[in-house]
Amino acid sequence: MSNDEPLISLNEVEVHFEEKPGMFDFFHDPDVVRAVDGVSLDIHENDVVCLVGESGCGKTTLGKTSIGLQRPTGGSVTYRGQNIWDAKDKKGDVDIPYKDIRRSLQIIHQDPGSSLNPNRRVMKILEAPLRRWHKEMSAGDRREQVLSMLERVGMTPPDDYAGRYPHQLSGGEKQRVALVRALLMDPDVILADEAISALDVSLRVEMMDLMLELQEQFDTSFVAVSHDLSNARYFAAHGGGRIGVMYLGQLVEVGPAEEIINNPKHPYTKVLRWATPNLKDEDAGEPPVRKIDIPDPKNPPTGCRFHTRCPEAREACKREHPPAYEVGDDHKTACFREDPDHEYWESSELTDDGETTPSAASSD
Repeated sequence: MSNDEPLISLNEVEVHFEEKPGMFDFFHDPDVVRAVDGVSLDIHENDVVCLVGESGCGKTTLGKTSIGLQRPTGGSVTYRGQNIWDAKDKKGDVDIPYKDIRRSLQIIHQDPGSSLNPNRRVMKILEAPLRRWHKEMSAGDRREQVLSMLERVGMTPPDDYAGRYPHQLSGGEKQRVALVRALLMDPDVILADEAISALDVSLRVEMMDLMLELQEQFDTSFVAVSHDLSNARYFAAHGGGRIGVMYLGQLVEVGPAEEIINNPKHPYTKVLRWATPNLKDEDAGEPPVRKIDIPDPKNPPTGCRFHTRCPEAREACKREHPPAYEVGDDHKTACFREDPDHEYWESSELTDDGETTPSAASSD
């Protein structure tokens, strides 16, 4: 990992949402969903970071917060040292204007069709960012660049695709158009929000390879959101990047792809690995978890949020949230088991119902 200043730096970021009250809830305080809670993460030049976790873990919210599409309710998000929301609000000395930050941080969605104007041909859709950001370009130069990009992503003959409307494209072709549009903004970071999950399995690897090839050509970093650990492993490993594992709004483990897969440290990461058919061991047995149900993000457990399901949990896990321990080169995990001197080892084990055993297990 580069030692240079990060492109994006998230420091103790929180994103809490108040749920809208129901018809008969006017006299009650609104519930607060702690979508992201105390996450710190750096994204560097030419980086690949894949955020994975179960539905509702906060990975998409964190991804959108990292590129300035979601305002945090706590902590800070900076781009090249400039606080994004200070730039947005014109607060203090602003070194990088907000419009330049927005241009540098782009997104491609799971459903690219929803972000492509159905009434405009592909050529017009892709000319738009060039018209906005490269006013000096002639119409001929814009057309030439769009056709060149279409050919580069395998949409040939490019003239044919340039003249089509979005409904005349397949899902994979729409995703390529969305990717080209993002790249024409000359971004530093692209958030790929479940960008390949809607594609046929046979096309997913092809799309990931294309994204990594273009990353190298355009010096772009990717933050990829995925519910599939196998896809995250492929993308991060081939891009020389990291996987970040999220659980109930918190980053519980982050590290190089093969370290996360072959040497997972957090008990929740082991659950995700077990639940991924082509990653778990043949003799894996029962899932390494006490309970299947995920706690309510409006009322998360105290201490380590995974303690209600963790087979390794002890009384100390209920009381205190573990810090991020360094467990390898660029590999961190939030689990007390990585600290041989922590009181965890002397505290009582938790039973399946969350109660403690009469005494601590000393055999560990």
